[in-house]
Amino acid sequence: MSPIISNQSNSTKDKLKKAYIQTLDKNGKDVGSPIEVLFNPEQYSIEKRNNNRCVTIPGKQSAITQYVSGESETLTMDLFFDTYTYYNGEDVRNYTKKVSDLLNIKGEIHKPPLCTFNWGPLVFTGIIDRVTQRFTMFKDDGTPVRATLGVTFIQSGGYTDAVEGRVQPLESSDRTKIRTINQGDSLWSLAEIEYGDPLKWKEIAKASNIENPRILKPGTTIIIHPLD
Repeated sequence: MSPIISNQSNSTKDKLKKAYIQTLDKNGKDVGSPIEVLFNPEQYSIEKRNNNRCVTIPGKQSAITQYVSGESETLTMDLFFDTYTYYNGEDVRNYTKKVSDLLNIKGEIHKPPLCTFNWGPLVFTGIIDRVTQRFTMFKDDGTPVRATLGVTFIQSGGYTDAVEGRVQPLESSDRTKIRTINQGDSLWSLAEIEYGDPLKWKEIAKASNIENPRILKPGTTIIIHPLD
């Protein structure tokens, strides 16, 4: 862990890259002074995952995995604060509050601020999703002088209003189609192709008067109506 303290020599400061958090305005421009961490983190983790769902299909032993959407990247780290050793026993909350306050709603945008976490080559743009404060050392009067903050950022290029951010439904058939069943076809695979959802196979079965979806004879014609 590398301390960032005010009485460091110039040579040490030149070698040490300071991590800091910079708040941004609604246009993505720097606003206000950067919030410097007292100590650079010992480590951080970046996580990226997709949101998938498993769909059970009649007659199949295993479910099919259906991609739903991507999820935002997250940056997680612990930030250490020690004012007992380096800042004459000052209340450590004077420093931790600068970070936790980034969870508060800003009046001009009615949301928590967008910000960047910057440390050397790492520039992570997003919002702070979670801050867990753990105070571990106190003066005789109860003033906390050491703390560890667990901080999680969620990646974002900016804010989108709920109306603007509505996701359009998956594209589906826009006109009635007549298709001929080929060897190996299934209603759920055709529903996946035409409607983007294998569970819509019932729509095809109903339109084509198919009583048993597990029995499809090659050469049979089926009807695929557009979804409302």
